[in-house]
Amino acid sequence: MKVLIVYHSEHHDNTKKLVEAIAGQGDVTLLNASENSNLNWSDYDLIGFASGIYYQKFHKDILDSAGKNLPLGKKVFFLYTCGMKRNSYTDAIRQIAEAKKAQIVGSYGCLGFDTFGPFKLVGGIAKGHPDDKDISDALNFFVKFYNMV
Repeated sequence: MKVLIVYHSEHHDNTKKLVEAIAGQGDVTLLNASENSNLNWSDYDLIGFASGIYYQKFHKDILDSAGKNLPLGKKVFFLYTCGMKRNSYTDAIRQIAEAKKAQIVGSYGCLGFDTFGPFKLVGGIAKGHPDDKDISDALNFFVKFYNMV
C-alpha cells in the first residue's frame, strides 16, 4: 500500500519526529505542505495529515493543501503534536476530509514541546515531548490500520 503523509512541523520539529519514524514502516512518502510538489495524490491508497497545532487547529498550509489536493473518497488519518491536549484540534481538517467524502481511519495526538507566546516566558511546556513512548504510540497507531487498509 502506498501512503502519503502531508506534514507541517515548524518550531521544534515535534511532528517531524513522528512522521520520520512512521516513514520507515512501509511505502511511505513524506510531503512538507510548505513546499511545492507535483505529486499526484490519487496515486496513494492512504493519505495522512500531520501537523503541530496552531491557534487550536492544524497549520494553514495543511488545511490549504487538503482543500486543494485531496481526491474524493480517499482513506485518511490525522496525526498531531500539541502543548496541551484537546479533542477539537482535528475539527477543521476533519471538515475538509468529510467534504471530500474521505474515509477517516483514525487520529493520533500527543504532547509536543511548546514555546509559543506566553509559554516561552516559563521555558515552554511539554518539555521532552514527543518522547520515545509518544513515538512508539504513533508507530503502533499507524501500523494498526496500515495492516488493515
